[in-house]
Amino acid sequence: MNTIRPPAWASALLLSVVAVGCGPSAADLAEVDYAPSTLDAWPVSTPAQEDLDPDLVAELYFEASTLATIHSLLVFKNGHLVAEDYFNGGAPDRQLNVHSVVKSINSALVGLALEQGCLTSLDQTMMDFFPEYSDDVNDPRKNDITIREMLQMRAGYPWEEATAEGTELLFSGFHESNLVDVPLAYDPGTDSAYSNLTAHLLGLIVARACDTDLRSFAEVNLFSPLGITPGFWQTDWDGNYLGYSDIDLSSTDLAKFGLLYLNEGRHAGVQIVPAEWVADSLQIYSEGTWTVRVGGNWNDNGYGYQWWSIRAGDYRYNLAWGHGGQQIAIIEPLDMMIVVLADPLHLQHGSEPWKTEKANLNLVADFVASLP
Repeated sequence: MNTIRPPAWASALLLSVVAVGCGPSAADLAEVDYAPSTLDAWPVSTPAQEDLDPDLVAELYFEASTLATIHSLLVFKNGHLVAEDYFNGGAPDRQLNVHSVVKSINSALVGLALEQGCLTSLDQTMMDFFPEYSDDVNDPRKNDITIREMLQMRAGYPWEEATAEGTELLFSGFHESNLVDVPLAYDPGTDSAYSNLTAHLLGLIVARACDTDLRSFAEVNLFSPLGITPGFWQTDWDGNYLGYSDIDLSSTDLAKFGLLYLNEGRHAGVQIVPAEWVADSLQIYSEGTWTVRVGGNWNDNGYGYQWWSIRAGDYRYNLAWGHGGQQIAIIEPLDMMIVVLADPLHLQHGSEPWKTEKANLNLVADFVASLP
């Protein structure tokens, strides 16, 4: 079995820090090498040229080198890749399960379905797309759930992992009929809860409305225009591609998708996702969707259209977030994006995996909070 080691510069710095018993010195940080390596993929610059403190970036990469599960870390500023490095066997084209980052991708697919006329309004109801279950629904509130409320995590379905029954359902896999048999936790539109079932049903709605499957729709309308070839994509028990998790993508893939949102839906001069949809998606519609404390610089959780909004220091950033610490962090006021690809910790839950995930999340939140 081969041992995966961090970059040589990281090992040297770590030894230096242990020796002196404190954080990295200026000399230590000068040894950190975060110079971009994928020079043909993006416009490339340096932090200093883009008005970003090189020492803060060096500290970010130093801290990343101490985390056991991070594979890729990319920083973009003003449309340029200014920092890039790989750890623990990571590589630009290595694809991993990005888990709930898929929710943000699925949100883009809803916007594209609306643009193409498959969907006519966000006020269409969920049950419009599942007529075969209309006689089985015994909770009349489900007849009023709208696509808009689903995007905002305000449909009324509960966070699965709040109960043993919900956790078992999440891990065993969804059926279409779960829209009937999973009870609502509150009235639609009145409160928010992070619901994987809600996101999955959104994907089913896109596929049904556009008379295709979700993967085909995504490949034609989003992935292919961005030059992304997704890897494995899980399906549910009824053969539907998941709308909430389990697509294998690389950090390069995540960067392409994130830059699309940072650039108001444009890629290589072409409007891929409507600019209005991007703007609407990154607003805050729900607060308190996640109440678990992540870290000292992670504050005021908000939720848009399947995108998180986090306040760290003087800035808010929009976040596509997947289990394990997968992240696309967009700091709009600074025209900046940070991409993290990490071990997905697939099927690993509990205090220790959460501790690992929090460390990866706080890496980004702490860096954003440090920015002047």
